[in-house]
Parts: sequence; structure tokens; C-alpha cells
Amino acid sequence: MLYQLWFILYTHLLRGCYKWLLNQFTGQCELQRICLSSLPGGQRTIKVEKSMESSKSQILHSAMEVGQTSVEKAVEHVMECKKIDLCTNTKFREVLVTCLLQITGYRQLLKGVEAKRKQAYDSHNLANEEILFQLWSLLMPTVPLSARISKQWGDIGFQGNDPQTDFRGMGMLGLLNLQYFASQHQNVARSVLSHSLHPQYGFSFAIVGIDLTEMVYTFLRKGTLKCHMYNVAPAAPSLRDVNEVFCILFSDFDKFWREAKPRDIMEFAAVRENFRVHMEKCLENPVQGLVMHDTITQFES
Repeated sequence: MLYQLWFILYTHLLRGCYKWLLNQFTGQCELQRICLSSLPGGQRTIKVEKSMESSKSQILHSAMEVGQTSVEKAVEHVMECKKIDLCTNTKFREVLVTCLLQITGYRQLLKGVEAKRKQAYDSHNLANEEILFQLWSLLMPTVPLSARISKQWGDIGFQGNDPQTDFRGMGMLGLLNLQYFASQHQNVARSVLSHSLHPQYGFSFAIVGIDLTEMVYTFLRKGTLKCHMYNVAPAAPSLRDVNEVFCILFSDFDKFWREAKPRDIMEFAAVRENFRVHMEKCLENPVQGLVMHDTITQFES
């Protein structure tokens, strides 16, 4: 109760007084102080976003919702609102443009990812089928697929004879992540697949991949991935950045699973939860993004 009262007091009174005093002392508004004194990357953009979200100005709120092509105009409106001269504050303008490109890009990315998640896999769609067949060819280049409906799909970790049924939760997003992993990090993906076939510590490659897609999707929605995206994307983050996060998580989960040495697949939920907590802690690092390590290791039995 006391914490809630303190939070309300700080938010509505003390913070405003503190900002006013700093404005008077430095001759700069909060946005200027952040942009001109913070190091580039996730930390700075997060601070800019929080500052604009806490502002009472609708102009600042609207600036975070514009399209990418309107960012520079939105920055001019923000500077006019804050009475910051456009001609003598070019550095501030450049930094704010970069931050807004990231902020608005992240919000647009959320919409794009949601659209892919909601797009159901359609076996009558030739483009969908082509991506699925590419996944097989990339993971099993020397083994021909005998038929569209086949038990062979189980060899790369699908549950039944028709992979279409496994994409229901994450839609095309799940397939696109798997296909990206197999194509852009082929050696690592095949290494993970080989580990998944271990007689004692194996797991269903494709099903786990779809589950990790859900983890990435949740991190994205919760904002857990914001700092990472702002660190790795010089402007607007893209679906490719989401694909890369998926690849990193899948590679890291493979290592995490092997080190856990679970008794059987029934321990998947517990290991997965421990891995989620581990990754969230990694993503708390404000100055560094996740990194893909293209290393192949043998499974130690």
C-alpha cells in the first residue's frame, strides 16, 4: 500500500517537479538529456520510449505510432512541441530519428509477426507447400520424401504423417522459423536435429521448434525482446531479426537440454521453464544482444 502511494506521488508530482528543475538547470528537456548523454543502443532507445510514453503530450504519443516513412516529420513535430530549434540541434534530431525508427519499427514488427502467427498453414497453397518441402530437403538432403503424407515427417520431429496439423498454434510463423534456421544456419540446424534423435536424450525437433516459436512470440509481445532488438537493429527491426532470435534460442535450448540430461521427454516442461527463465535473464543485459554461435558439438552420452 505504501509503495502504491509512493508510486502515485512520484508519478504525478515529484517526477514532474524533478524534470522541471533539471530543465531549468540544464536548459534541456528530458528527451534532449537522454539523446545527447546516453550511449547508443537499447538502453538509450528504451529511455526515450519511456520518456515519450510518460509524457502528457499527445504529439509525443502520436510520434510513436507513425509509419516508418513519417518518422522524420514526427520528429520535427516533437521538436516544435518541445520548443527545440531545428537548425541548432541537428545531433539531437538525428538521434531521435534513430530511436523513433526502432520504436515504431518494433510496434510494426509486432503486427507483422501476429499476422504470420494467425496465418494458418494451407496444404492447398503451393507457396506453403514449397516452404515445407524446402524444410525437408534442407534437413534431410540425401533422403527423398516418399510422399506428401508420410511417416517420414517423424524423422524431423513432427507428430503425425501430415505436418499441417502441428502448425495450428503458431501458424506460418512456426514453419518460417524452422525453414529459416535450416537454410541460414544449416550446419547448426542439422547438428540440433542429430541431437534430437539421441536414443536417451532425444526430443521432437519440429515440435520443439514450434514451441520455441511460441516463446519468441511471447517475449516479443511482453517487450522482453525490445532491448535486444534495439541493440542489433540500427533502424527498424524486421522479421529476419525475429528469425535470428529463434535460431539462437533453438541452438541454446539444444545445449541446455543436453546439459540437463533429463530422464525422458516427460521432463520437457520443467526444462523448458528453466530455459525460459535463463533466457529472460540473458535478455536483461541492456548493452548486448543475443549472439548466434555457429558451433557444432557432439552429444556426450
